[in-house]
Amino acid sequence: MKKILALALCALMVAVCFVGCGTTPAQTDAAPTTTAAADAAAETEAAPAKQETLVMGTNATFPPYEFVDDNGKIVGIDAEIAAAIADKLGATLEIKDMEFDSLIPAVQNGAIDFAMAGMTVTEERKLSVDFSDTYAQGVQVVIVPENSTIASIDDLDGKMIGVQSGTTGDIYCTGDYGEDHVKQFTNGALAVAALQNGQVDCVVIDNEPAKNFVAANAGLKILDTAYAEEDYAIAIAKTSSELLKNVNDALAALKADGTVAKIIEKYIPAN
Repeated sequence: MKKILALALCALMVAVCFVGCGTTPAQTDAAPTTTAAADAAAETEAAPAKQETLVMGTNATFPPYEFVDDNGKIVGIDAEIAAAIADKLGATLEIKDMEFDSLIPAVQNGAIDFAMAGMTVTEERKLSVDFSDTYAQGVQVVIVPENSTIASIDDLDGKMIGVQSGTTGDIYCTGDYGEDHVKQFTNGALAVAALQNGQVDCVVIDNEPAKNFVAANAGLKILDTAYAEEDYAIAIAKTSSELLKNVNDALAALKADGTVAKIIEKYIPAN
């Protein structure tokens, strides 16, 4: 009887041992599978979705940086650089035309991803948006009639100055001469038209558009002395730090391979 009981106890112990040995590997194998699946899910959730379309805001009345061609398409230096940046980032570019002084609010409220409009970097604007690295330099000049008594910047005191609303020409002149001596227009063409019909004594605007306006309108000239020199950059929302980095990386590559220089040379030949 004792022998039978001993054999029974041995058999029970062997059975328990087999059950234990069978259970442990199953639990060990399951744990890594669950962890790997969780890690994969976490990586998928953390990966940012690729932005397929980048929306650029501009004011297409500022040749050669942005203007509407004969086919109704917005073209120019800014449009081509923006398209090259979008291509580098694997995105399609969409351009929205709007009033210049609506651009920064549109960047802030997310209506557009960024603004390019021959926009100068200023301390005031940097309070509202972030700026990319500089991609071009601009010069503010003064357009006057050929028979004007205004011969230099020193002669602007007391004169009525025409500017495009919201531009640095507007900001500088209002600060230097006061609001009573500055007349604002929604675009440069209207300011130049006002100069021709005697509403203003001069127009302060970027040098390259100024050249186009003078070439297209007889009887006007540009003063030899520049009003101000400035840097152009891309305005991006302060909440879009990743986009800012990506744009700067793309811009750096486009500068390095000569693309930016070629685009500028296309519209502003060195000679």
